Parts: sequence; C-alpha cells; structure tokens
Amino acid sequence: MVHIYDYPRPAVTVDCVVFGLDQTHYLQVLLIQRRLPPFKGQWALPGGFVRPNEALEEAARRELQEETDVTGLCLEQLQTYGQPDRDPRGHTVTVAFYALGNLWDYHIKAATDAKEARWWPMKHLPELAFDHGLIVQDAISTLRITIRHKPIGFELLPTKFTLTQLQRLYEIVLARPFDKRNFRKKLLKLDILISLDEKETNVPHRAAQLYQFDRTKYMERQKTGFNFDL
Repeated sequence: MVHIYDYPRPAVTVDCVVFGLDQTHYLQVLLIQRRLPPFKGQWALPGGFVRPNEALEEAARRELQEETDVTGLCLEQLQTYGQPDRDPRGHTVTVAFYALGNLWDYHIKAATDAKEARWWPMKHLPELAFDHGLIVQDAISTLRITIRHKPIGFELLPTKFTLTQLQRLYEIVLARPFDKRNFRKKLLKLDILISLDEKETNVPHRAAQLYQFDRTKYMERQKTGFNFDL
C-alpha cells in the first residue's frame, strides 16, 4: 500500500569529511571534483542522495565508495544541515559524517559523478560547493575536541610509528605545540602503547623507536573509567 503524505518532504543527502595525514605531516581532506551541475567542476565533499529504504550510514558508505573507492572507514555522524537555500536544486537536508583514514591504506579513484578525487591540505582547500566549507570547519572543530579525549588520532598514523610522529599529529590537529618531554611522559604513563623491538629505517637522522597502539588494553582500561586526555 502506497501512503500519500499531506506535507512536502525535502530531499535527503549524505556528505563525508574524511581526514588523512600525509608523509609531510599535513592534515588532508578527501575531496571530489563534481562532474555534473550544480557546481559542475567545483570541488566538494564525497556524498549524494539517500536512496529509498537506505539507512544514512549505509548511504554514506556507498557514496564514498562510488565516488572515491574508499571503503572500511569508521564513520561518525557529525551534524545535520538543512538551510532551505543550501542546494540550488531545492530544499535538501544533508547528514554529514566524518572519519579518519591512513593515506597509505587507500588508492583513491574517482567514479560515477566525480570527475576527480584527491586529498587536499586543510590549509589550502579550494572553494567548496554547497555549504561544504562550513561542514569541513565543523568537522575539524569536532575532531579537535574528540582527539583530546579519545585515541582516535592513531587512525591517522601508520601501524608502526614513532613518538615524534604521534606528537606532531596532535600538534597539527590541535594547532598548538606540546612540550616534548611532558607529552611523552604523559603518553607513556597511559600504558596504551606497545614498544616494538624495531626502529625507523632509511632516515637521515638517528633512527627512533617504533610503537604500536594497544587497542585491546585501551578497551580494557576504558571499562574502569580510564580517561584519555592529552
């Protein structure tokens, strides 16, 4: 039985803000260049319309894969944007998600209505279509709050990393410096890192110790009221 609604309904879309960290330690955002109007040729967040009987996160994962070939990310719902004039095609409500990804794990490939897909440095983003510039700024603000209380930053690093890389990550995301000695002391005291019997290779300086994030120990300690706060 088909139900006829008395009230008009806006269209619903999803948009994905995916952050990554490159080898030069710049925070990156995954963008696509639109192949179709509106905003044809302009850069935007990966996303699109939600299909009938499709859950929001399911739609976000589908659009992300279709437009960039990126899969397997842990998506977190960010916020809903519903200004009536945000889309020239008509009243469209979008639900934004954000995620962290390691650049080394993904081969970006544009498809469907994306002409091109690539990582852009946060400091040098182009003018974005729709209200995607606002969505990115809201996402980075949320990331800065979350990364201080949960160890989500490890998702941006290689599986094996140095303490210098980890400190640099937090300095980049939070846009402020940390005292090297205090940062390392506090981090190691948390006891959520695995010290590996390995060091960096092929570096022009003294090779540093490599570590891994101990997710199992973190989850166990979290049950006892553990607070990750740098």
